Amino acid sequence: MTINDLGPRVVSVWEGLRPVTKKMLVGALQASGTGPISSKTTKFHYDAHADWEVSRLLTALDEQSKNSDFRNDKEKLGEIKQLADTCVRVLEAQSASAEVFIQLAERAVKENDFNRLDRLADHLSERYSAGEIAEIVRQTEIPQIRAIAYETLAMMPVPQIVPLLDDPLYSGIAAAALEQKAFEFESDEARDLLDQFDEPLNHQGQ
Repeated sequence: MTINDLGPRVVSVWEGLRPVTKKMLVGALQASGTGPISSKTTKFHYDAHADWEVSRLLTALDEQSKNSDFRNDKEKLGEIKQLADTCVRVLEAQSASAEVFIQLAERAVKENDFNRLDRLADHLSERYSAGEIAEIVRQTEIPQIRAIAYETLAMMPVPQIVPLLDDPLYSGIAAAALEQKAFEFESDEARDLLDQFDEPLNHQGQ
């Protein structure tokens, strides 16, 4: 695969990557296959900047794949797909960012790839903070993604959800998640907390 053959947008983003990120992607591409990337099988440096870089490259690859010149060239389209799939697997294995989750989940929904969507939901519960999950709810307008995020948040321990009630951005989301936890998952702890949360609102309305 030659990056220069994948279009000017992809080349521009690739040239802007740090050497450590390029090395990571090349290693992941060489070891790609179809299996998931894991910390046990790959050894590379990954940080928030790498997260942003790989996400940006994936966006460029997805945009390029829509170009008619590439859609009519099966070889180049296949190379774009191979690199895009590698980016996806790296992000799935490493990212804990709301924006990246939405990017990956939107791709899965668009492609009707429900197995990938299930894997993303698993990663959400394993790796993401309550704040990041609430941010997913806040940012996305796609019902399937909101439902996954709400359900994951509702399954978290109550003490992890509580701090969100004090944040104006997330208080409504947290209250909705606690309501789901209280009534769908029959949590008395969540129900008691909701009663306490509602009391000040009731007093203000009187």
